[in-house]
Amino acid sequence: MIDQVVFEELLALLDKRDYRTLKAKLAELHETDVAIFIEEHSPDKAAIVFRLLPKPQAAEVFSLLDIDQRRTLVAAFSDQEVSQIIEELYTDDAVDFLEELPANAVNRVLSLATPETRKLLNRYMKYAEDSAGSIMTSEYIKLYPSFTVGEAIRHIRERGEDRETIYTCYISDATRKLIGVVSVRELLLARDEQLVSEIMQENVISVDVNTDQEEVANIISDYDLIALPVVDKENRLVGIVTFDDVFDVVRREATEDMQLMAGLRPSEKPYLKTSTWSLASHRMVWLLVLMFSGMINGLILEQYDRAFIALPILVTFIPMLTGTGGNSGAQSSTVIIRGMVLGEIQFRDLGKVIWKELKISIIAGVVLSAINFVRIYFGYGQNVALAFTVSISLIVIIIVAKISGAILPILANKLNLDPATMASPLITTIVDAVGLIIYFNVALRVLPI
Repeated sequence: MIDQVVFEELLALLDKRDYRTLKAKLAELHETDVAIFIEEHSPDKAAIVFRLLPKPQAAEVFSLLDIDQRRTLVAAFSDQEVSQIIEELYTDDAVDFLEELPANAVNRVLSLATPETRKLLNRYMKYAEDSAGSIMTSEYIKLYPSFTVGEAIRHIRERGEDRETIYTCYISDATRKLIGVVSVRELLLARDEQLVSEIMQENVISVDVNTDQEEVANIISDYDLIALPVVDKENRLVGIVTFDDVFDVVRREATEDMQLMAGLRPSEKPYLKTSTWSLASHRMVWLLVLMFSGMINGLILEQYDRAFIALPILVTFIPMLTGTGGNSGAQSSTVIIRGMVLGEIQFRDLGKVIWKELKISIIAGVVLSAINFVRIYFGYGQNVALAFTVSISLIVIIIVAKISGAILPILANKLNLDPATMASPLITTIVDAVGLIIYFNVALRVLPI
């Protein structure tokens, strides 16, 4: 985060129109701090500040701005400035930017790009959203097996400046098929006359262009990779996904899952930059669904009104039972969803998951029910039947809640739905309804009603 003193200093320079000093100060700052400074200003002032940046820094800052700010800047830019920006951006950043623009703006940007850049961007934009192809970049170092180590190092020096990463180099044959990988460390430690084919690793970890971006993130994390090569169906190298792009993916996916688990419709805009109406509409859909599903509880209570009319004290235990059931289900769903995101749990593991959650729920249910039995027995006139009713109901509700919380996300994923939609709000609603039915059925059989 930009230092407040520095921020005030830059602001004063901008207000005084001391652009020469401001330009020098901006050049000393990290690109992230410059982006934060730009986002705090009106479109006119933001454009002035941006124009003071040198080309390499400008491209990096542009990629860090939020989409609304980028759209505003592009609208204020001349054709020459747009052309310079799109040429300076790394391919993956340029593709991300274009995918968020309206059609007319995309056409303008592409028309101002060089033929080579336009062809490359069009190719990348055809890949499915959220796939490896949509987040990969073409700025990587490619070597040939016939290169000597000395030739490879000279090649890196000549081409490396415009590449997103040079720490890992990829080797392909004459048909562009990926056949190996070598690190710069290995090149520097080898003899100049050695061939690249002698030191490269042939067992290359790669992904297909259609691989889901979450799976790409998991692979990079599991193997501690700086970058991951992306190939087509013929195993031809078409790009790489770098760890910084994966970090952005993980952050977006985590944010989306958190919103879905809270019963919100996902939004990419920051909270303070999202309109009140938009925030309300994002929340309203799930609130309506949960409100109508919650009405089922009222219908269930109506069916068993004779039970709590005959024994009103039964009503006092409903919040505890439904709350414990909802929390139990939420715990299981959260753990399972995390396991699925990390690739630890698959549909084939459904049986194992049910068996494990059954054991967990029995242990938790017995402990909580035992405590409740003692509390109710001594707190409600040593009424064994009442204590037994609540305790047995609690055990069954916890078992149902935990198993439901584990099964529903897995089934949702199998049906190509986001597992996060089967999280806390929905599971709590389901468990509440099932819990009431269990509770009153047990009460009708055990208590003298």
